[in-house]
Amino acid sequence: MDISIKEVKQVVKEVIAEIQAIRNHLHQYPEPSFKEFNTSAFIAEKLNAWGISPIKGMATTGLVVVIEGNNPSLRTVALRADMDALPINELNEVPYKSVNEGFMHACGHDVHTACLLGAVKVLHQLRHTFNGSIKAIFQPGEELLPGGASLMIAAGALKNPEVNVILGQHVFPDLPVGKVGFRSGQYMASCDEIYMTIKGVGGHGAMPHRCVDPVLISAHLIIALQQVVSRTMNPIIPAVLTIGKIESVGGATNVIPDQVLLKGTFRTLDERERYAAHEKIRKIAFAVVEGMGGELDLRLEVGYPALVNDTEVTDLAKRSAIAFLGPENVVDIPIRMTAEDFSYYSQVVPSCFYRLGTSSPDGKFNHPVHTPYFDIDKDALEIGVGLFAWIALKNLDQPLKNE
Repeated sequence: MDISIKEVKQVVKEVIAEIQAIRNHLHQYPEPSFKEFNTSAFIAEKLNAWGISPIKGMATTGLVVVIEGNNPSLRTVALRADMDALPINELNEVPYKSVNEGFMHACGHDVHTACLLGAVKVLHQLRHTFNGSIKAIFQPGEELLPGGASLMIAAGALKNPEVNVILGQHVFPDLPVGKVGFRSGQYMASCDEIYMTIKGVGGHGAMPHRCVDPVLISAHLIIALQQVVSRTMNPIIPAVLTIGKIESVGGATNVIPDQVLLKGTFRTLDERERYAAHEKIRKIAFAVVEGMGGELDLRLEVGYPALVNDTEVTDLAKRSAIAFLGPENVVDIPIRMTAEDFSYYSQVVPSCFYRLGTSSPDGKFNHPVHTPYFDIDKDALEIGVGLFAWIALKNLDQPLKNE
């Protein structure tokens, strides 16, 4: 590679104003999972305007584009961004506030997409300085099962050319702007969804002996399910089971309802323990409900697998970040029980998924993701664009393992 950090940063500075405008546009016009039609068209329009083609569509709204350097078949590094927004009403008062009522980029996917577009533009301008190819993957539906990553893989996003390494970055308000975080090996949990309907016999609250009370059954069931993690799983394996929603169908202060609906999530970092826990959830749930005279409908929807960062790829990414930002701005981050469908890529290709600091020193942009006040310090965009491009270039420099 015949390019320096200084030269990469200079190209980033030349494009960053446009990238900031792109981010603001994406933030203002969020779209829900798997319905990112205008977002996809907007991305294609920008790529075409920059002379970057051909653009391949897949998984309905997903896009893939390849930037060929010298000896393009030598090695391919993929960069991925997700495009979908969350069903949240934005409460920020900013010029780029969401105009699509009920939807907001509260998880920073607008930032991810803008940073990838910026990295693509930078790498396109520098294509004569590196060997190999860069594949940019603009992915739909990260926030909704089955996850856009799984659909993009099935559609061939990692083929033609075959991807050797894939990188992803994600906003992280836990870190101030200017800093990034890495973790090698196990990083994020699997994510499965639990849906249960407890059916009883409703009636007057003053005459419970004539009823089968699904509210009482639900209370016992929620407590009993905590045994899955605390008493049936290996305590050294991180896991969590949470029931996040309880809803009675009918019912009042003096009315026992006929049904109660429960919704929850189960997460762990061990795939074998994950599926063993599913069976324990089923056995406990049916035993409790039927033992108390009720009926149970249970649906356990398998979601994203655990995310594991490749040791060698992550080590290289971290060293590249240290060179690009300085050692004081690169930190180690702990395991998280949140989930990400980037994990599907990590099962197929050596990968690194890292975090981009987005909070501001004045505390203005410190709200967590998935909240109506989430926003970023705009300086994070310049770092996100430059570092994404630089780590990709450093990966192109690496020999293939069979060489």
